[in-house]
Amino acid sequence: MEDSNRVITPRPDDEDQAFELSLRPRRMAEFIGQAKIKRNLEVFIRAALNRGEPLDHVLLSGPPGLGKTTLAHVIAIEMGTQVRVTSGPALERAGDLAAILSNLSVGEVLFVDEIHRLPHTVEEVLYPALEDFALDLVVGQGPSARTVRLDIPRFTLVGATTRTSLLSGPLRSRFGIVHRLDFYTDAELETIITRSAHLVATRLEPEGARELARRSRGTPRIANRLLRRVRDFAQVEGDGCITAAVAARALDLLEVDEMGLDDLDRRILVAIIEKFDGGPVGLSTLSAALAEERAAIEEIYEPFLIQRGLLQRTPRGRVASALAYRHLGLKPASGPPRLFG
Repeated sequence: MEDSNRVITPRPDDEDQAFELSLRPRRMAEFIGQAKIKRNLEVFIRAALNRGEPLDHVLLSGPPGLGKTTLAHVIAIEMGTQVRVTSGPALERAGDLAAILSNLSVGEVLFVDEIHRLPHTVEEVLYPALEDFALDLVVGQGPSARTVRLDIPRFTLVGATTRTSLLSGPLRSRFGIVHRLDFYTDAELETIITRSAHLVATRLEPEGARELARRSRGTPRIANRLLRRVRDFAQVEGDGCITAAVAARALDLLEVDEMGLDDLDRRILVAIIEKFDGGPVGLSTLSAALAEERAAIEEIYEPFLIQRGLLQRTPRGRVASALAYRHLGLKPASGPPRLFG
């Protein structure tokens, strides 16, 4: 299932990334939502600054687009330091990580996205770096090989993951600060959209912001992406101002419905209902029926569908809820449920 043309979760291009970067908050006071996490981080950062120490290592988890990368940059700015950015898949060998760690400055923030995808050999190098701020390197081969310990500057690791369950226990235990980001409320998204519209010099009525917010799946990244697309409709088909009517028409044309579901979300629910009698259906079977990767279904689509009460994840498989039937205008099948896959 190709998602390159999706409005909700497309593969980002350079233009999309530049647009999102221009809207990214730089200070904690500018970061909207996640109030409890913000409050805790502000305390931890202030305490670390008062002691003249780097912040403890931070693990941020949650669905894509909720602000994990943004928070990593905000933490670095609030700590008065720089941030180095990499990802789990990019660190293929232990030497890749060792090269980065040995070149960090004191107090610098190292942000590792998708940290659950770190290879095991790389993870082993990270353990002493996190605990003792040292690298254990093997020099030579065979009987003459020996281990050399090199001290590295004290730094802060900020790891981000969408799959906490895939993190090994030893790695998870080495983070002193662990937070999970939740979906945003419509009111928080309205504030984010209003701020973004101001930054890109777009006229936006409160009702237009409200319409965008309720279709943004509780996710700031999607809210900003929809704002960008709706702004185009407002400029071409209107006077440039995003009203409720303009936003509703544009989002309908983009096939984003009142609950924030797009065509692929609806196809997932319809497949469960029509092909598998509403479920339960196993993830592998559902993946094959949709020609979509298991990871994409589990990490991108399911969290929001579950949060909205449209999908249930049971030990026997995925089940469409009564709300999903009503939303799609379908009638529940009669008879006992069958198990698929």
